[in-house]
Amino acid sequence: MQQETSLNNRKNAYLGILLLGIVSLLGDIVYEGSRGIVPGYLELLGATVFIVGFVGGLGDFLGYAFRLVSGFLADTTRAYWFFIFLGYGLIVSIPFLGFPLGLEVAIILVLLERFGKAFRSPSRDTVLSIVSKGVGAGKAFGIHEFLDQIGGMLGPAIVFVLMFLTSSNYNYTLSLLFIPFLMLLAFLTYTYKKIGSKLVLVESQEGRRKERLTKSFYIYTFAVLLNSAGLISYTLILYRATQILQPTGQTWIVPLIYLVIQGVDAPIALVGGYAYDKFGVKTLVAPFVLSVFPSLLTLVSVELSTIIVAAIIFGVVLGMQESIYRAAVSELTSISSRGTAYGIFNTAYGVGFVISGAVFGLFADLKASFTVIILYTLAMQIVAIASLLRVSSEFREKQKR
Repeated sequence: MQQETSLNNRKNAYLGILLLGIVSLLGDIVYEGSRGIVPGYLELLGATVFIVGFVGGLGDFLGYAFRLVSGFLADTTRAYWFFIFLGYGLIVSIPFLGFPLGLEVAIILVLLERFGKAFRSPSRDTVLSIVSKGVGAGKAFGIHEFLDQIGGMLGPAIVFVLMFLTSSNYNYTLSLLFIPFLMLLAFLTYTYKKIGSKLVLVESQEGRRKERLTKSFYIYTFAVLLNSAGLISYTLILYRATQILQPTGQTWIVPLIYLVIQGVDAPIALVGGYAYDKFGVKTLVAPFVLSVFPSLLTLVSVELSTIIVAAIIFGVVLGMQESIYRAAVSELTSISSRGTAYGIFNTAYGVGFVISGAVFGLFADLKASFTVIILYTLAMQIVAIASLLRVSSEFREKQKR
């Protein structure tokens, strides 16, 4: 009888992981699909290159920074599902871009979608960590990221087809994204009906008193911040590829390199999640070490083949960042404070990439020497690994329980 109950619990856990993964997949079809055409659409509406770049950067910053607030609010109110519905609901901003409402309204809609990401992410990750209890945090976040990335690849492909069929009509293409958005809302409602009560049940078992975040959590988060600060962003990898390809008139290859990153990310997230559950915290060292190479290969290379290798390694690191980095947070925090923890963690992760973009962009502009680049990159990752090892004993204790 006990074995049957255990099997049912595992079955329910995998069902919850699968449902939340499909929700993310549908969300990605809409907003990831639009990311490739939104800059061109804003330019068509009269935006300058500066405005396009500023809106993109501001949106990404808000998408990370506001998670600090939304995570805290979610833990304080325990309204995790409210924030999940609100966050996914704001994706409606993307198909609304299809209506000719002017540049100012379009900018507001783009930023609203990023706010939606900030609202839903801490609460969704908290719910995912709860419903998957007993099957391994690594597997849960690995499967979720795998499904998420399928949406990340399907979205751009669908938008490409829509742009082709509508003769590059931005308004029609964006408006047609109402279809996957409505599918998203329907599936999210179904998911809530299937697993919504799970959160209440676990909370009643664990207790509702909010516990303080530990020193180990903050050290781990600092390690991740340094790791992302020392890893070049995919935008600079693609920018470098564009520079190499422009003289040959083959810049059409650049989107394919981005597709390579996405394609590597998905299976690595799955494999990394299973490895994390089996080998524990030592798995985290691998992406920290690998983070050294994309930066060096991108900034010192003049060959496209080297840039492709950099993109592949970046995809490997990204797959692990999006799965096992998130899984590790659940190992170091209690349920009562997990929304706040994910808010802080995601904000630090985003700040790291802001630093990375500024530093490596400056290195590229100033044509920094190989010595300067390697010293910065190694320093970031060595201190990050040292910080990670400081909390490795607590990870091992948590995983034994």
